[in-house]
Amino acid sequence: MNAFTFYSPTLFAFGEGAEQQTGELVRRFGGHRVLLVYGGGSVKRNGAYDAVTESLRASGIPWDELGGVQPNPKSGLVYEGIELFRKTNADFLLAIGGGSSIDTAKAIGFGAPYGGDFWDIFTGKAPLSACMPVGVVLTIAAAGSEGSNSCVITQEAGNMKWGSPKSDLIRPRFAVLNPRYTCTLPAFQTACGAVDMFSHICERYFSNTPDVALTDRLCEALLKTVLDAAPRAIASPGDMAARSDLMWTSTLAHNNSVGVGRDQDWASHQIEHELSAFYDCAHGAGLAVVTPAWMEYVMGHDVARFARFAVNVFGAEMDYANPERTAREGVRRLRTFFHALGMPATLAELGGDEKDIPDMIAHRREKPNGFPFGNFVKIDPDGMEAILRLCVK
Repeated sequence: MNAFTFYSPTLFAFGEGAEQQTGELVRRFGGHRVLLVYGGGSVKRNGAYDAVTESLRASGIPWDELGGVQPNPKSGLVYEGIELFRKTNADFLLAIGGGSSIDTAKAIGFGAPYGGDFWDIFTGKAPLSACMPVGVVLTIAAAGSEGSNSCVITQEAGNMKWGSPKSDLIRPRFAVLNPRYTCTLPAFQTACGAVDMFSHICERYFSNTPDVALTDRLCEALLKTVLDAAPRAIASPGDMAARSDLMWTSTLAHNNSVGVGRDQDWASHQIEHELSAFYDCAHGAGLAVVTPAWMEYVMGHDVARFARFAVNVFGAEMDYANPERTAREGVRRLRTFFHALGMPATLAELGGDEKDIPDMIAHRREKPNGFPFGNFVKIDPDGMEAILRLCVK
């Protein structure tokens, strides 16, 4: 295990009725005027918006609103939010929704105190040195942004979907998690969320760091929880036990508690960001296509780890005479699981086209230090092309 420093200051309020604490929590963490950040009408249809605004009203906290956040959140709304935050003299950001709303709020949070273009922080032109406080009322179990130290925004000028620098400054001060609000999600969104959290865990699990038995077991427990809970939540949307397991798993999958002390990969996410940039597909759907293809490409690097994945996560029988057969069985079972959730398996099912592969690689080259990426296996342009070709079949 590597040496590490782990700091995760977010307060989590979990359970039915937890959203009633929102106003009190804003006050507790120094907020006096809030900018609410949310997406479309779902937070109003499921009651989260009304519950949150009532709690703010009861605590005497005024608010302004920035709606219209889209999946794969865009820079245009971040610029609008920074201007609105400054204009209204807000001192606290409150995201209602999932990862897109939270990431938008985070970007506004570190863009508002910065004197220049917030994108300078993404490119490394300026450091991420300050962030206004952010709170979260989560309604989608998926991205884990409610407890993470990063965010992802698409810069519309150039269509660049990039992650921010990692910084504990942008971890939310609090996150309110009531699984009840996830019960009305369409099956597709629930499935995308399950794939996203599964992939977040895999990005940590497939590591070259030795002597990580504890976090290996923690990762495997979370992966098995997704395997169990996601089909139940889709089959019975009101299954609160399944919804609760998924909601807390999404947080643990990405607040790095299972990733400490080990090198992490993140190649699948880097490749998927290009799919999202080109096709505006759901992030989880893109990962359902890329992650098994990445596994197939890198499996030979550490067959034993993939065999362990097959046995300990999917319950495959170990073939000691041919461990690679066991490893391949694990990837096959992963593809079957994603398919059973209703996820796409190929580039074409995402609305993509094989002819775009060279353009995606060229687009990746535009990113500073774009190649190589990944840590389990370093991915160069030829490797990225090979993985994307595996997404075609």
